[in-house]
Amino acid sequence: MNNNVVITCAVTGAADTLSRHPDIPVTTAQIADAVIAAAKAGAAVAHIHVRDPETGQGSRDVGLFTAVVERVRASDTDVVINLTAGMGGSWFPSEGEDPSQPGPGTDMVGPEERLEHVDKLRPEICSLDCGTMNFGDNEIYVSTPGYLRVMAKLLQGWGVKPEMEVFELGHIRLARQLIHEELIDAPPLFQICLGIPWGADADTDSMLAMRNALPSGARWAGFGIGRTEMPMVAQAALLGGNVRVGLEDNLYLEKGVLASNADLVTRAREILERLGASIASPAEARQILGLKGI
Repeated sequence: MNNNVVITCAVTGAADTLSRHPDIPVTTAQIADAVIAAAKAGAAVAHIHVRDPETGQGSRDVGLFTAVVERVRASDTDVVINLTAGMGGSWFPSEGEDPSQPGPGTDMVGPEERLEHVDKLRPEICSLDCGTMNFGDNEIYVSTPGYLRVMAKLLQGWGVKPEMEVFELGHIRLARQLIHEELIDAPPLFQICLGIPWGADADTDSMLAMRNALPSGARWAGFGIGRTEMPMVAQAALLGGNVRVGLEDNLYLEKGVLASNADLVTRAREILERLGASIASPAEARQILGLKGI
């Protein structure tokens, strides 16, 4: 069991969740304030997406990321900033006569453009989605080995730690190859992502198998989406890992009760403390995760 657990809060995500939760953070001020509230509740790390303030849809606008990060940094709230680098890989096949053409909703850019905001803001961590996968019923998330090599090399040069998000065992195999090619500095950092259609299930067997496939010395966290979020908090800690919660992954504190990010961090903290674990501070998280303290 992990006795000093790092809690990450993923505060908003990019999914179309506004119709199901009226208080999803959308504006840059709302997102930054959610980060600050989650940190005060016990999250050492904040995983940050941004949204178009007019439509509420996920965005990769550098100006929006800048506004969020600057507001958090100006708040005197110590929290490790982890920016998503997963936007720009969504492909929806056309339903017309030529399926090779992108359909509505496609947002596909190259590796350098996916990292423009990371280059400007230099967070301590950013995500690196380690493989292409079916994402729901008609969306393909595209993250090729070639793209990953370019992104990993850029992050290595900037001193930003990639959090390698893995959704199934093949993603870990690819991540291990990046490590073998010395594109990822030690210690490697993984996020085991469970329950997302169509990746690995959010259950004990899946988390255990994926943990066992990680390279020696890896730092890792795990999460499940929806109603599996809190069971996977306990499971990750029992298997020696860290945890992630937040409105990106789950909207409810309990059945029928909508949550805030701070609520979810508080509930995770209660579970972990009842298991006998302590909650890592941001300073402790930097040591645990092998960050450079940017």
